[in-house]
Amino acid sequence: MPCWQLLRQPPLLLFSGLHSWGQTARRAMATRLLRVPPPEELLRPLAVPERLLLGPGPSNVPRRVQAAGGRQILGHMHPEMLQVMDEIKAGIQYAFQTRNRLTLAISGSGHSAMEAALFNLLEQGDTVLVAINGIWGQRAAEIARRLGANVCELLKPPGKYFTLQDIEQGLVQHKPLVLFITHGESSSGVLQPLEGLGKLCHRHGCLLLVDSVASLGGAPIFMDQQEIDVLYSGSQKVLNAPPGSAPISFSERAREKLLRRKTKPLSFYLDMGLLANYWGCDGEPRRYHHTAPINSFFSLRESLAMLAERGLENSWERHRANCTRLCQGLLAMGLELFVEEEKARLPTITTVKVPEGYDWKDITAFLMKNHGMEVAGGLGPTVGKVLRIGLMGCNSTSDNVDRVLRALQDALKRCHRSRL
Repeated sequence: MPCWQLLRQPPLLLFSGLHSWGQTARRAMATRLLRVPPPEELLRPLAVPERLLLGPGPSNVPRRVQAAGGRQILGHMHPEMLQVMDEIKAGIQYAFQTRNRLTLAISGSGHSAMEAALFNLLEQGDTVLVAINGIWGQRAAEIARRLGANVCELLKPPGKYFTLQDIEQGLVQHKPLVLFITHGESSSGVLQPLEGLGKLCHRHGCLLLVDSVASLGGAPIFMDQQEIDVLYSGSQKVLNAPPGSAPISFSERAREKLLRRKTKPLSFYLDMGLLANYWGCDGEPRRYHHTAPINSFFSLRESLAMLAERGLENSWERHRANCTRLCQGLLAMGLELFVEEEKARLPTITTVKVPEGYDWKDITAFLMKNHGMEVAGGLGPTVGKVLRIGLMGCNSTSDNVDRVLRALQDALKRCHRSRL
């Protein structure tokens, strides 16, 4: 309507017309300012294929855990949310077999828990001994160097583990404040023995830091009995929750080390003193620290509940039995396992050498395309050398063992093999 006609309207109609005209003008102006159109791909429905994830993680998420994560959100300081966090803490204490009061879940992946452990334990100039037999030791050494720590490396080839004698030699030589070691090395498929390691470290005035991202729930671990000072894991492997939350716990020895720090941790987000308060670990009224991933915590709570219902011993046995069944099937196919010693094989992730003449990428691509199944290649020092097959949590079943063996047989028949 032209402006001169608006002036001849009754006042109410005049106001309405002017308002409508003003809105139209503002939209036209805003449209002229836009240079980036709405993405066409976001105007279509989300499409996610169904796949069986038998790689090194993440693993498939059960319907019950999906449903928990899909609940309506709560405020991060609501009493009901704090109760969920308390239940998560109790679930982690059960999974870790610890009574440590400084026990919580980091808002982030397993990497964030690794950084939280190192950021809080180490100060510039502190000596840390890192046991490296795969990528996770390499990552820990890299993070510690960025912190300004004095990093000493204890090396083993991928596929091998450290003996108490190996560790003691390193402790005597380097006199570290912290020893980092990986319980389940997912890049090589090695399960590191932990018996006696805590006592040995404490005898030499050293704290023991253990990565159990790939092993928690799938292989026995006893934080208190094995005298582990800091233990962390991830949500997306045996726990079958989505990635994004990471259980972690500090012993009293480790907590006292935090209290004796001369400087604040470099990361505010990962400062365990602040997180301890938010999680109700310090006996003080809880204060806001960050907005937690509420729905990820719902999922983690439910996955820990499922582990408690199943029982740790039953979970450990199921993973052991299915790993043994898988290894026997692979050997029967004429394939060679990467980890030679049976006792050193990680029950959650099995590494098998890439058969001679095959390209590992061809095999994994064939399995994905023709069987809707993920099996991964190597990582870090094992790239091009192995295939990694994960049987974790709800995916650790005899049916999945049979399914992956049939799929591999099909791949080896139909993928190109070089005769050179």
